[in-house]
Amino acid sequence: MNNAFGIDLGTFHLKIFSKSQGNIHTCNNTIAIVNKNEMYSYGDSAYSMYEKAPESIQVSFPIVNGVIADFDNMQTMLMEVLTKDLKAHLKGADIVLAVPDDITEVEKKAFNDMFQRSKLKMHSVTLCEKPLADALGMGLDVTLPTGVMVVDLGADTTEISVISLGGLVLSELLPDGGNKLDDAIVSHLKKKFNLLIGRKTARELKEEIGSAGPGRGESMEIVGRDVVSGLPIPMTIESDVIYEGMKDELESIGASVRRILEKVPPELAKDVVYSGIYVTGGTSRLHGLSPFLENIANIKVNVAEDGEETAAIGLGKVLTDHKYSKFGFTMKSRIFS
Repeated sequence: MNNAFGIDLGTFHLKIFSKSQGNIHTCNNTIAIVNKNEMYSYGDSAYSMYEKAPESIQVSFPIVNGVIADFDNMQTMLMEVLTKDLKAHLKGADIVLAVPDDITEVEKKAFNDMFQRSKLKMHSVTLCEKPLADALGMGLDVTLPTGVMVVDLGADTTEISVISLGGLVLSELLPDGGNKLDDAIVSHLKKKFNLLIGRKTARELKEEIGSAGPGRGESMEIVGRDVVSGLPIPMTIESDVIYEGMKDELESIGASVRRILEKVPPELAKDVVYSGIYVTGGTSRLHGLSPFLENIANIKVNVAEDGEETAAIGLGKVLTDHKYSKFGFTMKSRIFS
């Protein structure tokens, strides 16, 4: 059946694989609300309002720390993206959603209910653990008796998992991600230069000149507000300043990777040493991340080319390749009837 969709509800981006179109639609997972519960805008246009909107418009991210924090608005936005942007016919469709492994069954059920509670009757709604989807999206055969370590660096969370024989041997969801790096940049510039900037500008600095190590040697001009005078001022920021601001948070992520490595069973640890650590997620695009993690773990690090989309690519394989269809499960097969 071509009427099938693989959906990755990320904190920052919503990614949808369409089987009929054979591609991935990506937009900001952001909603603008007026009158407390009326959707004013969504996606990229809503994100353009972030930190710029008047009090009458509330701009929010419905996914927080890997789980659905605003169910109604997330459901409304998702249906809008599918029916209007992708022209999808959801009646009788097959849906598979990526979910973090290290969350409660109730939190996983919320992902399932996005469609099960819809007025449209889907043919099937299944879930797939996100680490498995990430691994498939990076071209790894997770059905083999070989240990694979996947680190998904997202906006709000870092999910570190070890996979073998199509299952998760270890998996931890940590509250460290790209947003914490952005907040660290905001705090550092305020402390060092008395310069106040927003998270959106911090994200641009991180993506354009940020690095997981010193010596990148680039700069970028931004405009912020001087804390002393209260006036907006332009300032040129060097890449080493951004590294200084992110250093502590980066070391926290590195320490988490090392801690999980210490828990890996010896036989699987041998596999990980030979194959290396596979890193994906939007934050994996940070310049210099690979040598930074290699220095901490003393193991080769493989960074995905399309880190933002690997889970959606993997969900596409679950939908299209019979070999991997078993990775989709229903909540009924878990604990709910």
